[in-house]
Order: sequence, then C-alpha cells, then structure tokens
Amino acid sequence: MLGRLFARPNCLLNRRNRYQLLTTLIINLISVSHGIGIGWLSPTLRKLQSNSPIGFEVKSEFEISWVGSMLGMGSVTGNILIGTLLGRLGSKRCLLFLAIPHSCLWFLVYFAQSVEYLYVGRLLAGITGGGMYIVHPIFLSEISDANIRGTFSAMVMLSVNVGVLGGYIVGTHLAYYDIPWMVLVLPLCYFISILLFIRESPMHLIRIGKYAAAERSFRYYKNIKDGDNINDQNRSMEEFEHMKIALTKGDDKKDAVTFKDFVSRPALRAYGPALVLLIANQFSGLFTMVNYMSDIFSKSGSTMDPDTSTIIIGAVQIMGSYVTTLLCDICGRKLLMLVSTAGVAISLISFGFFTKYAQTYDLSEWSWVPLVLMSMDIFLGNIGLVGCFFVCLVEIFPLKIRAKAASIAIVVCSSFVFLMLNIFPLCMRHWGISATMWSCGGVSAFSFIFFAYFLKETKGKSMLED
Repeated sequence: MLGRLFARPNCLLNRRNRYQLLTTLIINLISVSHGIGIGWLSPTLRKLQSNSPIGFEVKSEFEISWVGSMLGMGSVTGNILIGTLLGRLGSKRCLLFLAIPHSCLWFLVYFAQSVEYLYVGRLLAGITGGGMYIVHPIFLSEISDANIRGTFSAMVMLSVNVGVLGGYIVGTHLAYYDIPWMVLVLPLCYFISILLFIRESPMHLIRIGKYAAAERSFRYYKNIKDGDNINDQNRSMEEFEHMKIALTKGDDKKDAVTFKDFVSRPALRAYGPALVLLIANQFSGLFTMVNYMSDIFSKSGSTMDPDTSTIIIGAVQIMGSYVTTLLCDICGRKLLMLVSTAGVAISLISFGFFTKYAQTYDLSEWSWVPLVLMSMDIFLGNIGLVGCFFVCLVEIFPLKIRAKAASIAIVVCSSFVFLMLNIFPLCMRHWGISATMWSCGGVSAFSFIFFAYFLKETKGKSMLED
C-alpha cells in the first residue's frame, strides 16, 4: 500500500520528487530564521517600551513605526538587489548571499546600544526577506514538477510562519541576550547545506548556454540515475530537450526582453490581477498585524494576556499555511483565494465591531472573541492571500517577462510592506483600532469581488507556457 502511495506523481516522497523536496526543505531554513526575526519583534517591542532589558527604551510612535517599517525598506532593497543579480549570478549564489545580512541582524540585536541599531538590523532582515521572496518562488518553479509546484511554493510561507511562532515564543519567554546566538545556528546550517546539496537551476544553466551542466542538474532534481529503466530515462530526457528548445528558440534574441514584451496581450491581461494580488496581500493587514500582534490584542478590549494570545495566533498561522500545502494543487489557486479574501473581510469587520462596542460596554465575559476573530482572520488569510500569493504571482505572468515582471511586482509589494508597517501604528492611534480593521476588511471584500470575476486558475500550468 505504501509503495502505491509513494508511486503517485503528486506524492512528495515519490522517487522523482525526493531531491526537489530535500532542496525545498534546505532553502527554507532561511525562511524559518527570517520568520523568527519577524515574530521576535512583537513581544520584544512591548518589553522595550517600559522596563527595557537593554540600555535604552523605544517609546515614541515615531520610533515604533520606524523599527517596524525598516523591514519594508530592506525588502525593497533586497528585491532590487536579488532581482538584478539573479539572471547574472544564478539562484545558488543568490541563495548563499541571503545568509549574510540575516546573520548581521542578530549581531546588531545583541550589541545594540541605541534604537538606530535596531533600525539597521531590521533593514538587513528586510534585505534577506526581500531577496528570499524573489529567488525562492522562481527557483522552486524551475526545479519542481507542475503537479507539486504549488505545494513546494506554499512551503515558503509555511516555513516563515513556523519561524514567526518560534519568534513569538522565544521573544516572550527567553532573555533578550540569549536569543541571537540560538538563532544564528539556522543561517549557518543553511549556508553549509546550500554549498553541499543545492545545484543551479537547469533553466538558468540553459539560458547561459551550459547545456551539459543543465542536463546534470535536470537529472539530479528529477532523480534520474544511469541504472534506471531505459524507457524512463528516455521520457525524462525528452522532457529536458523540450525545455531546452523552449528556452533557446530564437537563440539570438533569447535574452532580449523589450518594452514590446511588457505590452503584449498576455502581459496586459496579467497586470490587473497581479496588482490586486499585491494590494490584497498587504492592505488586508495580514503581514502587518503579525508584526504588531501583541499591541493589537492589548488595545482590543480583551482581558487575555496579549503575548499568550499572540503565540496562539502564531500556531493558527502555521495551520493555515499547512492547509495551503495540502490543497493548493488539489483545489486550485482561485478557490483558495476566494475563500481567503471572504474570510478575512468578515473576520476583520467583526473584529472592528467588537472593539468599537468594547469602548462603551463591559465585554469582559467575551474576552475570547478577539482571539477567535483574529484566529479566523490569520487562518483564512494564510490559506490563500499569504500561502498562494507567490505561487499565483509567478504563474500569472507570460514566460518571457516572468522573472522580471515577478521581481518588479515583489518590489512594489515590499514598498507596500514599508508603507503599511509605517502607517499601521499611526492609524491605530489616530483612527482607532476599529476603523483600522474596517479599512483592511474593506480591501479584502473588494479583492474577493475582483478575484471572482477576473482571476484565472493556473493550477498545473507549465512554466514553459504563457
């Protein structure tokens, strides 16, 4: 029975898929570590506002918003940097680079003497995250089979969310100075594993004319051995030849992406859904709330411990991401996006009403309601808007402009990250938590309507097609 299960093409432990799975797990070590850096801030920021465990406090709204938003500025930098280098250096070298700024973050956290150290540390964390969100989806889409590509791409956000929960826990329960040295083990293991086990993408090697190396890489990721059945080898190599022909046709112009390619009919059809994806992903507040979750609960009218509630949310977030890995290649991207946007809209609008009435009425007996509503928001948001975001973004663009268009889109997304992280605390202060939640819920409701009419299903789409 297990033999039949492992023989299924969409089984991750299928013989053909094993090195693809190993590669996905290895490169997501940095995703886990990045998530720890994100989640760590939420409980730590509350500690730094009073009775700080280090030599300074972070009290003003200006300092709080800039500690949070420097991650977005770093993300833009990382997007542009990796987007520029990816085609020249290849995925492996870019993956190795990600460990460097992330490691510097934890050195700055440990040796921090003022809030400026945290600004720079969060900037460096953003460079790693921004670069990761460029190279991971593109690299995985190039080495993965179409029937499991969505699952592997969704593992990126699952890994980040595992790290976020870890960050919530260590930030709440461990001493400030113990955390950096513990977390530094992850980027070190990641760097060594990339050197030992990761090979360059066969698509990249074909693009730069290294056909023999591309064939070896292809055989590695598809787990093709010289001793395999000759018919199986021939079928696999036909697949490689098809990839090679598709990437090298019109060889003299294969790297010449022109303005005309960006205004072709397939490209123009992709821009509207891509823009709404970006807006929904960030202005629904899902990522922003992860960074300020403890503050949200402390202002929600709930009497539950904010840090405990935050840890519960971290666990719910992992569940949502895990569901994405199970359903992304079964239900498809569009259905998960519709369920996600509708659920986020309902949850946030309801959360806004609770906090509004909590200002007037005694709702202490209903203190569990904010936790339930935020859990719904995070769970449903992660099964689509977060978990499927990078999968959809990469798949939605035509082949010729895919890498550049996805890179540009993620730069725009990182700009939105910076904007949201900067203005969210200010909106909570000046508008109040209720109006802030209603605004985010309204964005999600609009996105639901748009996706219902204009988002096309891309499940099973070949990466060699428009």
